Amino acid sequence: MKFLAAYLLLVAGGKTEPSAEDITKLLGSVGVEGDAARLNSLLKALEGKSVDEVIAEGATKLASVSSGPAVAAAGGAAAAAGGEAPAEEAKEEEKEESDEDMGFGLFD
Repeated sequence: MKFLAAYLLLVAGGKTEPSAEDITKLLGSVGVEGDAARLNSLLKALEGKSVDEVIAEGATKLASVSSGPAVAAAGGAAAAAGGEAPAEEAKEEEKEESDEDMGFGLFD
């Protein structure tokens, strides 16, 4: 992840195709050492692709990943099956969560 972050920083800074040396130099400037094999693997995977293409490809892959909580999905499925208990449980959970504050914050 650190190699990818460094790569993207260099691209944002105007370097269209950062080299392994560029990335190593950037990471070294903040005291981070890296694995050359991983860096070379990343550069090989990014070879011939623009950052925009890589981000677009990643976005399509993320679109297929479920990001909703499993509890809500289970409750929705039960409600669709005709049960009303999950809706009542959700109301109870909301009430319980609002009672947890007790008038003071974490950093007070």
